[in-house]
Amino acid sequence: MAVPKRKVSKARRDKRRSNVWKLDMPAFSKCTQCGELKAPHKVCGNCGYYKGVEVIKKEA
Repeated sequence: MAVPKRKVSKARRDKRRSNVWKLDMPAFSKCTQCGELKAPHKVCGNCGYYKGVEVIKKEA
C-alpha cells in the first residue's frame, strides 16, 4: 500500500485543489425567431420556438 514519505505542504495541497470547484460559464445561443439569448437545444423562453417550430404557445 502506498504511503506518503513526507507531509504535503498547505501551499502544494491548495494548488492542487484550486481548479476542482471551478464551474464553466453556460453556453448561450441566439434564438432564430426573436434573437433572444437562450440555452442551446432548449425551447426559447421568450417566444416558445425551437428550431423554427412553435412548441409552446406564448401570448405576445
